[in-house]
Amino acid sequence: MELAAAVRTGSPSAVEVVGEALGRIERFDRFLCAFAEVWDERARAWAREVDGRVAAGEWLPLAGVPIGVKGRHGLRAAAPLVAAGCVPVGATAVPGPGTPWQTWGLGAHGRTVNPWRPDRTPGGSSAGSAAAVAAGLVPLATGSDGAGSVRIPAAWCAVIGLKTTNPWASSGPAAASRDRTGLAAPGVLVRHAVDAEAYLLVMAPARAPLPAPAPAPAPAPAPGGASPPLAVFSAGLGFADPDPGPLALARAAAGRLAEAGAVRTAPGPAPPRLADPAAAWLALRTPGSDPRCAERVRDVNDRVLAGFFAHADLLMTPTTPHAAHGHEGPGDRYSTALTWAFNLSGHPAISVPAGVGADGCPVGLQIVAAHGGESALLAAARAVRPGA
Repeated sequence: MELAAAVRTGSPSAVEVVGEALGRIERFDRFLCAFAEVWDERARAWAREVDGRVAAGEWLPLAGVPIGVKGRHGLRAAAPLVAAGCVPVGATAVPGPGTPWQTWGLGAHGRTVNPWRPDRTPGGSSAGSAAAVAAGLVPLATGSDGAGSVRIPAAWCAVIGLKTTNPWASSGPAAASRDRTGLAAPGVLVRHAVDAEAYLLVMAPARAPLPAPAPAPAPAPAPGGASPPLAVFSAGLGFADPDPGPLALARAAAGRLAEAGAVRTAPGPAPPRLADPAAAWLALRTPGSDPRCAERVRDVNDRVLAGFFAHADLLMTPTTPHAAHGHEGPGDRYSTALTWAFNLSGHPAISVPAGVGADGCPVGLQIVAAHGGESALLAAARAVRPGA
């Protein structure tokens, strides 16, 4: 991460970098409402500590990087980032108590707005994290993803959002004998894929071992060399019906990745046709529900995805079936339609910017890999043009 490399040289110092971030928050967050709390004095003290550690010769991979932490209780989960030199500047906005739907945030100054269109939601539940990164208040913010809570706001705010492999799915064959009702996985929101790589390298020791991020993809090699990963595009995973606009933008973004040599799209298997995960996901989250129906859906989809990833490397879809909705609510449509299948299955997934619709709202391209395949996702994400 370039910012950390500069802080390690002492120019600028962590104190200066964090002070600039706090200044941006002071100027703009009254409008964005991306932060529920700002830890001004605590952040400055952390920054002074980072400068002292650097001066003492300690190598900190993320020295002085200001970060937002999802929610008031997210600091413990960010401990590896703090140990690596990050400086938390505040708790980002999440939905308030009793919120009947989870696609917006409640900041210290009010409802979190989408930096692209203030009359639209930034998505949720990592709403404040996405808005803060999209507006340039911080370069990195943590998230958690139980149904798309990192990927959806990433798509609607035109940033990168990585959901890691669900913890129960990252322990190899032993996972089959473990309880799999845990739907949430850690995640991160950034503007640049290399920053997600830095996050993953720091956070991986706190989880199951993950492969090191791959270098940026190169153009497809000549015959006889290693081929780019095989990626298959699915419009709706066999059950969803996305709007034409987000679908067209996602398909075009997938095509640009192929043109850049980051992926190849043929020959490959047919897109997987999954069972709609809605009822299964809701059953697992509803106290007193019979989990057996959910497990039947889960087992069917696990078999389909295992067969698919035996013949392909990546699966691509629109991140959401529609663009960001207004603050009045989502209506009767689930923005999670294309994301929560991979919380049930545990697969890692990333949303990358796919473009901006005629309504001025960004949408995303979701890329999914086999369990533990974060490095393949990040390699593909590095080929996405900033602001695409």
